[in-house]
Amino acid sequence: LIAYAAERHITIVPEIELPGHSLAALAAYPEFSCKGSPIQVRTTGGIEENVYCPGNENAMKFLETVLSETADLFPGAFFHIGGDECPKKSWNVCPKCKKRMADEGLKNAEELQSWVVRRMERLLNSKGKRLIGWDEILEGGLAPNAAVMSWRGTKGGFTAASEGHDVVMSPTSHCYLDYFQAKGGEPRAIGGFLPLQTVYSFEPIPDKLPAERTGHILGVQGNLWTEYIPHSAQLDYMAYPRGCAIAETGWSQKEKKNWDDFQARLSAHFARLDARGVKFRVPPPVIAEK
Repeated sequence: LIAYAAERHITIVPEIELPGHSLAALAAYPEFSCKGSPIQVRTTGGIEENVYCPGNENAMKFLETVLSETADLFPGAFFHIGGDECPKKSWNVCPKCKKRMADEGLKNAEELQSWVVRRMERLLNSKGKRLIGWDEILEGGLAPNAAVMSWRGTKGGFTAASEGHDVVMSPTSHCYLDYFQAKGGEPRAIGGFLPLQTVYSFEPIPDKLPAERTGHILGVQGNLWTEYIPHSAQLDYMAYPRGCAIAETGWSQKEKKNWDDFQARLSAHFARLDARGVKFRVPPPVIAEK
């Protein structure tokens, strides 16, 4: 898979979610949760309160082993650790987590998550990798060399770039390709509304970001989660032509972007996609005003 991607000039970035979104691992190794009791794997999507226990040293060593072995497989510079949507309710009552916070001089559960991220960053740095995570890793203090994927708007990306950290912009407002493309007649989706023109309108470099910090905005990412996508044809339908807009947004200077020009060039994109068997969505015709 890595070789297949490399032949197409694509670098795969592995993501091992921690300390939340880890129910599959905890179902196999329940001793690494705060409860320590058997856990069932979820059959529906959502945020899960069972997360890794930072106070459990064996759990932390388990994560270091998994990250180390995975890092050896992927030649790219970045390693994604997730860090998003981690409920901390169990940490606030877990004796092991309370002891960890006391021993490390941590004020709250947010700082405990930061402690986990920093520990994983040290491991990844020792393997020659750069840690990247969702913007929740800003909470409690950002790890020294970490990069941020800003998904809850652009504020997290602005903050990280202002502090000298690299950023990939991926806000739900413009980059979540699992959202509906019209307000009716669309396949089942997670929600939201993200038409093609909105995707194209995104400017990844915030207006108020100091000029000397704009180089920290590495680019954009279109996210296409597949909980509601049952087959490849629907995947294509959700990805294109919005993926074309994501690409042009990432590669074009703000002053050179033009929505009308992009629309005119879509026919060439469609011919190219059709030739490759991509089941893209054809946008409805625009009726010119008289």
